[in-house]
Amino acid sequence: MKSNMALFLIVLGAFVTGTAELVVGGILKMISDDLNVSIGAAGQLITAYSLAFAIGTPIVVSFTSRVPRKTLTIASLAVFIAGSLVAAVSTGYAVLLLSRAILGVSSGVFAVVAFSAAAKLVPPEQTGRAVGMVSFGVSFSTVVGVPLGVLVAGWWSWQAIFLLLAALSLVVLAAMIRLLPAIEGDANVPFKKQFAVLRNPVILSGLFLSFGFSTSSSLMNTYMVPFVQNVLGLKPAYLSVLLLVIGAFGLAGSRAGGVGVDRWGTRRAVSFGMLASAASLLLLPALTNALLLGVGLIAVWTFAMSLAIPAILTYFIQQAPQSSNLVLGLNTSVLHLGVAVGAAGGGAIADAAGTVLYHPLAAGLIALAGFGAGLVSFSLGRRRGGHGLKAKQEGAI
Repeated sequence: MKSNMALFLIVLGAFVTGTAELVVGGILKMISDDLNVSIGAAGQLITAYSLAFAIGTPIVVSFTSRVPRKTLTIASLAVFIAGSLVAAVSTGYAVLLLSRAILGVSSGVFAVVAFSAAAKLVPPEQTGRAVGMVSFGVSFSTVVGVPLGVLVAGWWSWQAIFLLLAALSLVVLAAMIRLLPAIEGDANVPFKKQFAVLRNPVILSGLFLSFGFSTSSSLMNTYMVPFVQNVLGLKPAYLSVLLLVIGAFGLAGSRAGGVGVDRWGTRRAVSFGMLASAASLLLLPALTNALLLGVGLIAVWTFAMSLAIPAILTYFIQQAPQSSNLVLGLNTSVLHLGVAVGAAGGGAIADAAGTVLYHPLAAGLIALAGFGAGLVSFSLGRRRGGHGLKAKQEGAI
């Protein structure tokens, strides 16, 4: 019962931090008008968050690898509260930019520790479900947290969103101090030897899998709205309904991914998710003005993409059980790098082609390339006896 409550608190924390990451995209105009900066400058608030998340997370995680997970979870959430409060009282662009960097690092560390801690709170045969639940919390922030945040901003102000996030985080923090059990950190490995994990071909090829997955997802997600409106012919009045339906499929996929890992294994779950994602994307360009079929394929893609997330994360945990926090931190950086590359690549394609018709095709091919990297990682892992990476006390990773 206590482990279930601890897992619930971790999922709730993932929901709150996930909301902080995504909500700014919906309030850029409010921030731009309030701080008298351009939309482009306001958009850099997202860049600051992502860069801090991608660069700061693995550094902090590596330095704190032996810190007990409960201590690090609580510390990261405390810093997140501080960052939210700084954002809430910001009256200038520079301070708000700084707050986004603080939120990026603290959210990144919390995410890594959350996935790792969730896996350690349950028996090995339930690892996939636990990781899937945390992934569900992040997905739920997209479906509920972000729209709710935008609604709060419309009622009061954009600063109120960060006050609300700080308040919710404080409640979670107090509950974690009381209810979260002690969870040990990673193995005692010297700092310089921790990054030797990148010399392991199983992990390295797995990171290319993550990069392909994230780049593909970002390329399509960033230009989803123009695609459904300009290519499939969706009327603007129905856009919110579509996003709600897609979000529901994403939640279902996150849950199915966790269960699927425990039933089928990570390799099969990752393979199914990547192949189903690629197939759905590659078929989309052929459905010009076929609204219902196109929306159906997008729903399938969202489900498969969400299913693959907990499977990929669990795969890394299994390959590096003694250094799971470090590997998850590196994977988190790679995922955010993929988001940036996918968004930039999508913009280049749109400018060159003058249309978003070919975005699903490009995203599908990238997903296939990522799956190819995954096959390499799976094959290398089998040759090593299926044990992945075993970090020993002397640091032989």
